[in-house]
Amino acid sequence: MNGIQGLGRTDRPLTEQEVMALCDEAMAGWSVDGRRVLVLVPDHTRTCPLPLMFRLVYERLAPRVRELNFLIALGTHPPMAHERICALMGITPEAHRTRYSKARFFNHEYKNPAVLSEVGRLTREEIRAITEGRFELDVRITVNRLVLEHDFVLIIGPVFPHEVVGFSGGNKYLFPGVSGQEIIDFFHWLGAVITNPVIIGNKWTPVRRVVDRAAKLIPSPVRALCMVVKGHDLAGLYYGTSEEAWSAAADLSRQLHILFYERPFHTVLSCAPPMYDDLWTGGKCMYKLEPVVADGGTVIIYAPHIREVSETHGRIIREVGYHTLDYFLKQWERFRHYPWGVLAHSTHVKGIGSYENGVETPRVQVVLATGISEDECRRINLGYRDPASIRLADFQNREEEGILCVPKAGEMLYRWKHAPPRLGGSIGTQP
Repeated sequence: MNGIQGLGRTDRPLTEQEVMALCDEAMAGWSVDGRRVLVLVPDHTRTCPLPLMFRLVYERLAPRVRELNFLIALGTHPPMAHERICALMGITPEAHRTRYSKARFFNHEYKNPAVLSEVGRLTREEIRAITEGRFELDVRITVNRLVLEHDFVLIIGPVFPHEVVGFSGGNKYLFPGVSGQEIIDFFHWLGAVITNPVIIGNKWTPVRRVVDRAAKLIPSPVRALCMVVKGHDLAGLYYGTSEEAWSAAADLSRQLHILFYERPFHTVLSCAPPMYDDLWTGGKCMYKLEPVVADGGTVIIYAPHIREVSETHGRIIREVGYHTLDYFLKQWERFRHYPWGVLAHSTHVKGIGSYENGVETPRVQVVLATGISEDECRRINLGYRDPASIRLADFQNREEEGILCVPKAGEMLYRWKHAPPRLGGSIGTQP
């Protein structure tokens, strides 16, 4: 494809007319007439105007295609009830039965063998090359069978800085979005070994190369509408192959979603929005702030509405706790049999640090001011603060004092301009 296909702006949101025109341009060139089309979309933990995109896509494709199905790219997130999916799409259940009756909605089930099919393997030689020698193992690649049972796959999702892959979106909606546990665990643990501060906000990472290599195993055409969101509006919309659309969107995301500061902060109040309803997703409030926290500093995740660690993974997390990467690597025989995706989440939330002579020293302290009890916080190796003791006014407008308040954390990336390499830098080159 020659040139960037789409439109992005840094000065104002795209108008609905501009978005409609871009959708018309994109879909006019797709060979979907009379075919079965599967659309991969995010769940409620991503900010984007999905109701607008659902309506525009449905209006343009439903009259042309034989089937139009939507699969929620949950990864390991819990399934969504039908009413909640309808709300995600901006419609009522009644509207689904009538006006949008051609659309069928499905939840991904990452642990259900009946819905998964193997599409191939990444060999140990490929993994060694892709991961720059960090790993040498065969990785079995499975994907939701619906992907293989359709003639055309469309990815619709936003692109933000991401702690595991560098920037979210694109083929990440396939792997790990609608894949099986083996690639999910490997994907996350590779990112954890490289570490969040080094990965996040960098475009061509080893993890992205794993995702794009796995996507080549999908036999059907895969296209994408990649969104770049500013606030709740679209600042950019790009279309094309999933790689092309993602690449253009990541370039705009780098401009809009990364904030640089002249010096780090010793205290950060990171406020989780309601869309993060457990610590598994609310951990993003640490991921996006870790690079701007000074050594020995504190991140307070403020989320009175979060009352559980994880509906899906809580039992394992309570067994393992939250720890630095060094803690796991230096006791690998003890931990290697746990799901690597859970270990990755653990070390991403705890942050980088060291483990020497049986003593763990995290670089920063992570404190939960949530609905999770003090006893539970201690059990999982995180700090506790009563959320009722938090007054936002005590943290606001104090940046000169080394205190930062982030009212909606989890998507914007905060960086220290003069950070050492361990807190971020370039990694990887364009393949």
